[in-house]
Amino acid sequence: MNHLKGIHHVTAITSSAEKNYQFFTYVLGMRLVKKTVNQDDIQTYHLFFADDNGSPGTDMTFFDFPGIPKGEHGTNEIFKTSFRVPSDTALEYWVKRFDRLEVKHTGIKEQFGKNTLSFVDFDDQQYQLISDENNEGVAAGTPWQKGPIPLEYAITGLGPIFVRVANFDYFKEMMEKVLMFKEIAHEGPFHLFEVGEGGNGAQVVVEYNAILPPARQGFGTVHHAAFRGEDRSVLEEWISRMEGFGFNTSGFVDRYFFGSLYARVAPQILFEFATDGPGFMGDEPYETLGEKLSLPPFLEPKREQIEKSVRPIDTVRSTIEFVKE
Repeated sequence: MNHLKGIHHVTAITSSAEKNYQFFTYVLGMRLVKKTVNQDDIQTYHLFFADDNGSPGTDMTFFDFPGIPKGEHGTNEIFKTSFRVPSDTALEYWVKRFDRLEVKHTGIKEQFGKNTLSFVDFDDQQYQLISDENNEGVAAGTPWQKGPIPLEYAITGLGPIFVRVANFDYFKEMMEKVLMFKEIAHEGPFHLFEVGEGGNGAQVVVEYNAILPPARQGFGTVHHAAFRGEDRSVLEEWISRMEGFGFNTSGFVDRYFFGSLYARVAPQILFEFATDGPGFMGDEPYETLGEKLSLPPFLEPKREQIEKSVRPIDTVRSTIEFVKE
């Protein structure tokens, strides 16, 4: 059985694709590598922000479902996404940047021996930066070379995802027996699990919380988190494994940019398993990734209809020279 390789991506919900693009591009300095639509709801944008090359394990993606209400944080949710930065010094840079740009944050704190900086966006979506100083395990990505952040401080990929659950015993058993993660540490109600090569790019922090009411999904919350499998043959193994444990799965889903498998592993917790390829450069050159509305071949016949239903967003950056600050 092939173990999962780490985190692949996290998908969340935003109230505004335009504000979301501005925040991730100009505040966080992550590269928009794909502007497309939700393949199951084609009137909804799906934006992918990642490292310079759109590498697996580096992308945070967003839906902007029309008319969806604001979500409510609580228990039984994937509630926080981490981004990796190279060092503790990088976190100090980000404190100053967030202060200057009026981004709400907690200041630098330590958890599981790593320095972190938690912050929120305009939707109260929960994030943290985590230092890779002394980190071992899954390699980081490549920072956006032409973005606004000095490369020595820039985001290089996804760090641990945070899951809050009311039934910890069940979730621990599912993580260890089904997904083959290993619990390596705990601090109070927080338990650290990792898989594969481990390190910041292959970890999940599970918080036991039976006090908060159940979370309600909406904008400002995470829709699902995805883990890396090498290719379709690995996903087929995971389909058999998940169904063997009694989980209902989506079966293999061709998303064009990667292959997927979905399973709801606990109340309100949707996990995806996704292949490392083919990637995001099959239909756009490196220089202009994310600048046009990209559609998989099976949606191309509906391009005119889709372009009428989603308002245009100007995401051209190849003509802009960002000043690193």
